[in-house]
Amino acid sequence: MTTATVVGSGPNGLAAAVHLARSGVDVTVLEAADTIGGGTRSAEAIVPGLIHDQCSAVHPVAAASPFLRGLDLEALGLRWCAPVVDCAHPLDDGSAGLLYRSIAQTAAGLGGDGARWSRLFGALTADLDALFEDITQPLLRVPRHPLLTARFGAVSATPATVVGRFWRSEQARALWAGVAAHAFWRLDSPMSSAVGLMILAAGHQYGWVVAEGGSQAIADALVADVTAHGGRVETGIRVRSAAELPPADLLLLDVSPSIAADILGDRLPRRVARAYRRYRHGPGAFKVDFAIEGDVPWRAPAAGDAGTVHLGGDAREVFDSELAVHRGRMPERPFVLVGQQYLADPSRSVGEVHPLWTYAHVPHGYTGDATEAIVAQIERFAPGFSEQVVGTAVRSATEMSVYNPNFVGGDILSGASSPLQLLFRPRVARDPYFTGIPGIYLCSASTPPGAGAHGLCGLNAATRALAALGIPRPA
Repeated sequence: MTTATVVGSGPNGLAAAVHLARSGVDVTVLEAADTIGGGTRSAEAIVPGLIHDQCSAVHPVAAASPFLRGLDLEALGLRWCAPVVDCAHPLDDGSAGLLYRSIAQTAAGLGGDGARWSRLFGALTADLDALFEDITQPLLRVPRHPLLTARFGAVSATPATVVGRFWRSEQARALWAGVAAHAFWRLDSPMSSAVGLMILAAGHQYGWVVAEGGSQAIADALVADVTAHGGRVETGIRVRSAAELPPADLLLLDVSPSIAADILGDRLPRRVARAYRRYRHGPGAFKVDFAIEGDVPWRAPAAGDAGTVHLGGDAREVFDSELAVHRGRMPERPFVLVGQQYLADPSRSVGEVHPLWTYAHVPHGYTGDATEAIVAQIERFAPGFSEQVVGTAVRSATEMSVYNPNFVGGDILSGASSPLQLLFRPRVARDPYFTGIPGIYLCSASTPPGAGAHGLCGLNAATRALAALGIPRPA
């Protein structure tokens, strides 16, 4: 029987394990932490019974993932919950740009910019499933839908600052800037629109959903599928060298390129080792979880119904703060993401005490404390917020890499979103998952299509590993 070891139990490692186990491979997943899930872990914090997502929280791309949709994960406990408003971007005048799952509803709220929003995202959303077949694969291949992919690529290649000029109102421009900022990169560079376009297209089709009970439910459902097909998951086992592992036909690494280079050591071909060591990481995330009594007193009323709230002021301010972070300078008013997952999933709350999830974009490896800056940004758009805070839990950018070693310097995307790395990560190769050592593949978010709880990096790596052994994909 073919055997495989997967190192790392993030969504990509687990997706690889699911695909291998369903193909009849005997799979063992090894996780260094005491709990599985990588970036999809959730836990009680601050107040007993209050559930906080420890990293990833809102999942439009996971909901759109053809891999996850092809599994019966609902039977294994995964249920998506949607808020009334997907995302709100408040402005200082009390108004807000509002994003709904419905393109028509979003367009209606954007006034004269509605038709432009509909034109851009209507075309992408209508053919999203076909588009995903191409944009979730490595670039060096012939696309199945060349015209559709070329249309997406043309806008993706355009700097987000330029795309922002497509809209005239402050609300539409700010809404776009906040979503584009999920790229964690300077927004005046080529390819800086790609991440925002994908998130918006996926959200308009499937919603900015959260997992009931916390993002941990995604990992738990995948583990249940692995074990149902004969696989095993073992926690508390840190792999420092491939020499520590028992023999297996396949080894898949859900780790950053530098960690893969450490594990594989001298076995790694020199050119691959150089590429893995040169791999760049981007800015960091400084995370603060709050326990609050009652709802956030947003000045813009619709923000009170939004699962995600982007705080960064107008588009110009967002662009400037992201540029400062990229240059290693902490802005006085950083871009802050606020997650109100409890609105869609009340099971996370304890009575009138709710979990509020936030993080700020900070420079790579930032050692300062951004807590006050985060509170100030919330107070700016929700005066009186501080009076509702029952308690806080802080995880700095440097602590992020302790929580998950793949988050080097606090980089929760597992790699800088520079133009080159968006197109070719972790290195320029026809098969970016292959390490150059027969039977060993990289399957982390440092490979295409990048970060998210979609599992597609793991699926792609496992598919190539099976093909190399001549094992057919499961029906």
